[in-house]
Amino acid sequence: MKKIGFIGLGNMGQGMAKNLLNKGAEITVYTRNSEKIKNMENLGAKGAYSLEELTSNSEIIMTCLPDIETSIEIITGDNGILSFSNDEKIIIDHSTVGISTSKKCNNFATENGSHFLDAPISGGPVGANDGTLSIMVGGNQEAYNIALPFLKMMGTTVKYMGNSGTGTAMKLINQLLTAVHTTAAAEALALTNATEIDIDSAMEILMVSFGFSRMLERSAPIIKDRKFIGSSVPARNIHKDINIIDQLGKELSVNLPLIEASKSLYDELKNDGKEMDDMAGIIQIIEKRSGE
Repeated sequence: MKKIGFIGLGNMGQGMAKNLLNKGAEITVYTRNSEKIKNMENLGAKGAYSLEELTSNSEIIMTCLPDIETSIEIITGDNGILSFSNDEKIIIDHSTVGISTSKKCNNFATENGSHFLDAPISGGPVGANDGTLSIMVGGNQEAYNIALPFLKMMGTTVKYMGNSGTGTAMKLINQLLTAVHTTAAAEALALTNATEIDIDSAMEILMVSFGFSRMLERSAPIIKDRKFIGSSVPARNIHKDINIIDQLGKELSVNLPLIEASKSLYDELKNDGKEMDDMAGIIQIIEKRSGE
């Protein structure tokens, strides 16, 4: 069985790494927080305290990182993964980045005799913990076939999308809908509150009507109880993705008016110092603009 290296033990990565471990993978983990490494060691994983140590102990290296800059640094940097090994590796990036970033990483890996797969994920921390993620993959198909058994340890829907960048493109399409549906849900629930309809009563109708969406289902109880603080899905994350999508639309000359509207709202939420509130907390900006 291939030796797996996993880099990044945040809200998503920790659950993913645990599923690999619990389902029989030989896994070595690395993150900048040594306490998280020790916690994984206590569960039976091997801990690495440097990228060099992880690389030397891994044939397939998975990364789940917070932003584009970190992905580029870890994968293509002078002190990144491939700087420590001349052996053929399969590098799988589960981060949400831009298409140009995925293609840059793919070209760099190919030039250095390895393979790169862009394999972003959907399903949130619950899906990561339960092993029920959707994983969309772009890149070399032979490398995908080798990695597939391990991807299935973390996700129930694993789909090969095509050449390098197509996995990332699919994730951004999903995130476009997530952002717009969350914004629309907040707007609808702001109107629900203004008309003095009970949110639970409204949801009984909406859940069997054309207006229903998974983001409405998720947002309704959070908005009803005003539980915006301490979320594992903060607005900061979707705001980052909205900016990537907005830039992609400009690069491809595709007009994305709903993303532009959502971006304006999330920009304001960040400016108000609430980017760590749950993403459903965007209703606060709708309410503020309404004079509430």
